Amino acid sequence: MPEGHTIHRLARDLSKDLRGRAVATTFRQDRFADAARRLDGRSLDRKSANGKHLFLHFDGAEIVHIHLGLFGKFRRHAGPIPEPSEALRVRFCGPDVAWDLTGAITCRLRGPEVLDEVAETLGPDPLRRGARAEDFVQRVGRSRKPIGALLLDQAVIAGIGNVYRAEILHLTGIHPATEGRALTEEQVRDIWDVTVEQLRLVVKRDRIVTVPMRGRKMSSMTRENSVFVYKQAECRTCGSPVEHSDIGGRNMFACPRCQPAA
Repeated sequence: MPEGHTIHRLARDLSKDLRGRAVATTFRQDRFADAARRLDGRSLDRKSANGKHLFLHFDGAEIVHIHLGLFGKFRRHAGPIPEPSEALRVRFCGPDVAWDLTGAITCRLRGPEVLDEVAETLGPDPLRRGARAEDFVQRVGRSRKPIGALLLDQAVIAGIGNVYRAEILHLTGIHPATEGRALTEEQVRDIWDVTVEQLRLVVKRDRIVTVPMRGRKMSSMTRENSVFVYKQAECRTCGSPVEHSDIGGRNMFACPRCQPAA
């Protein structure tokens, strides 16, 4: 499932191509047919994202709410635009570019109330302006769950996925099995600050790179040399074997030396 930074980047790219322009809509599946017809020829006013939820705001105050889920994808077409596939949920087409959505778990046309409805189910999103670290600190501080599970809980913090929970906990030196309530406020704020820093970097770069670049070009960074512990055999900080565990129903990666258990 795409992590929140992917959704924020996607929102930015869609807006760059389509904002302020009349958008033609095409569909192949009946479930979005009525909405596609209503949007056809209308202007995309703006975009927003909250965690793993994407919102496309059209004139007339209607909003397309999208959650990609496990299998959803957007594909961008520039130049010659191909015929839509049968899997197409909706195509948003500007003068010279088209974006095709397939496989999304949620794609629905709603009014402005959807923004508050979704926000009520989520913790703070580190990439949103005005997100409060205090809300995250309070949620973690009163929980008996391990921090490795809390970072995947969208009601605690919105947008974090499996890659970044492993890397953020490594960067902050915290073992993923540590209970939230056992962490100091300083440690929880450190998690928040590192998360904000890392997610801003990945939106800018459009690549997950948590290790220091040290003058290297982005083209030289592979999946293997871009992270410290996620799916690594050895920790890229100290060389110790990486520990695997199941936390929050997902495979967790941590270095027992850099992230000692309490």
